Amino acid sequence: MTGARGLAAWLVVLFHIRGSIAGLPAGVMRVLDKGYLAVDFFFLLSGFVIWLAWHERLRDRRAIPAFLLKRVLRVWPLHLAMLAAAVAMVAAQGALGHPAGSDFPWRDLPLHLLLMQDWGLVPPTTWNVPAWSISAETMAYLLFPLLVLAVDWRRCATPVVLVGVIAPLAILAWAMRGEMILGQDIARFGVLRCVTEFAAGTAVAALWLRWRGDVSAWWPAAGATTGLLALAVGAPEVVVVPAVFAALLLALALGAGSVGHPLEGRTVHWLGTISYATYLSHYVLWHAFKLVAVRDVSDVPPPAIGVYLGLVLAASAFLYTCVELPAQRWRGLRGWPPRSFTARGGGAPQA
Repeated sequence: MTGARGLAAWLVVLFHIRGSIAGLPAGVMRVLDKGYLAVDFFFLLSGFVIWLAWHERLRDRRAIPAFLLKRVLRVWPLHLAMLAAAVAMVAAQGALGHPAGSDFPWRDLPLHLLLMQDWGLVPPTTWNVPAWSISAETMAYLLFPLLVLAVDWRRCATPVVLVGVIAPLAILAWAMRGEMILGQDIARFGVLRCVTEFAAGTAVAALWLRWRGDVSAWWPAAGATTGLLALAVGAPEVVVVPAVFAALLLALALGAGSVGHPLEGRTVHWLGTISYATYLSHYVLWHAFKLVAVRDVSDVPPPAIGVYLGLVLAASAFLYTCVELPAQRWRGLRGWPPRSFTARGGGAPQA
């Protein structure tokens, strides 16, 4: 799961810079044009991992504050650091007589600071654009304890859990009926896109708990392959892609630990470990890189693109080490939250 997250983060990076890469082959461009779909995989994966890590502890309602605090410590400090970097960059541009323009509206900054920019109050794709999805996930985090208290997938029959995967994705497809792509109108559909896919990811985790170790459980991979074929012949993206990703996520989870697994190599795993920093830093870095080192934004030579990607990698490692880890290790006031509510247990993935 960690390795898959790393590859998805880099797909988002390439998606955002694809129009600037000189000489990019048309076939590669068509692939990168769909890079925004990696966010949908993130949403499903987030629901999967957080269900595994927290569904037992949150049966005790006293653990809810600890859960929410840990979520804040996981996502907000790096968001704050990147937003501060963007503010400094925009302020410097203004001081030099080059206003940054409408992509950086000062009046909307407080809601961006609070990770509320995708809650229908302001345009969500300004300042640090990728952070819209973190805003949407914040809503999912707030709703997650209610889901845990309402439904215990462990006590449900397998067909009911399958409905738990399908029903949220069907709601999303119905709400976005008529839309051609999942990335359409983030201001209107971003939170719904996150919450429904996050919810489906929790049910995928429940299926994995039932079927892990069963080498005959090959059908998720077959389902993902069938869905990709359906997409290739023109099936609606809003219907097919979330279902494909749910099946793919389950297939990847069931295959974890197998000998020679391509997503479990040391390098790929490391890319996944620093992937949140990659995801949240690359857009601000791209804006800064264009200001300093790019003359024609529509025709950036591959060597310069390589330099930029190297900067993203270095920044990701630095931010993970110096911002993310210290924030995650901080537990607030002495003695709170109780360690029994925050300690990892049972081999649950870090969340």
